Amino acid sequence: MKRLRAHGKIFLISFLVISNIFIFYILLSNSRTGLTVSFLNIGQGDAIFIQTPSGKDILVDGGKSSVILKELGSAMSFFDRHIDMVIATHPDLDHVGGFPAVFDRYEVGALLEPGVFCDKSICSALEDRARKEKTKRIQALRGTVIDFGDGVFLSILFPDRDVTDLETNSASIVAKLTYGSSSVLLTGDSPLAIENFLVWKDGYNLDSDILKAGHHGSRTSSGEEFVQAVSPALSVISAGKGNSYGHPHKEVIDILTKTDSKILGTYEEGRITLVSDGKNWVIK
Repeated sequence: MKRLRAHGKIFLISFLVISNIFIFYILLSNSRTGLTVSFLNIGQGDAIFIQTPSGKDILVDGGKSSVILKELGSAMSFFDRHIDMVIATHPDLDHVGGFPAVFDRYEVGALLEPGVFCDKSICSALEDRARKEKTKRIQALRGTVIDFGDGVFLSILFPDRDVTDLETNSASIVAKLTYGSSSVLLTGDSPLAIENFLVWKDGYNLDSDILKAGHHGSRTSSGEEFVQAVSPALSVISAGKGNSYGHPHKEVIDILTKTDSKILGTYEEGRITLVSDGKNWVIK
């Protein structure tokens, strides 16, 4: 009987300890302050994970494979299995290849996409997952402003037209994320022609603290006029170390350097995490 009581006490103490740890972890997870933007380390591709001050989760692109799950697993709370919005900037493998795995692991509230035609198998797989999970699908269009609460907004700058028949890079979603006076310009693989159009359309309203350099630092993006209009204090390049494309190209590095932008690349730093209080950014 004494042995049973001893075992009972041990079980009760263990239960209370585990419960307190669990509660502490939940409270810690929900006590976020500020906007967190993480450029994930997924090799040659794009994947950007955003958390709002109250804990809403947004994933912009998903890399080309299930390696995205490892990055999300360490960037998100262990108990969090919900992503509020997934944004597919355009349907190239190095941007959407990891999404089927994401849909298999997480409940996804909404899928934002540009509306470009895609007959690739990865697009079919993504379509199947979205249909099966009854995920809300939203077509990006200039002028749309998505309110994530807490003063966090995502403003769509492009597409401004039907992009069904455009080349996929040219159809990329370009959007500005703002929180207070802090801002990040997200560009997908948008090429020079679209950048020049946006300079003509928006001018220095493109001004942002942080620029996600287009197309992994390729010379096909990040033109000088565009970078001058954005005037980023920091430019982030998402590319794989030693990739076969030679990204980032020297021309792009020279343009960014000329505009006095600090440059960070996932090919050197791994995951890059930035936190804003609505005024200033801190690199974690």
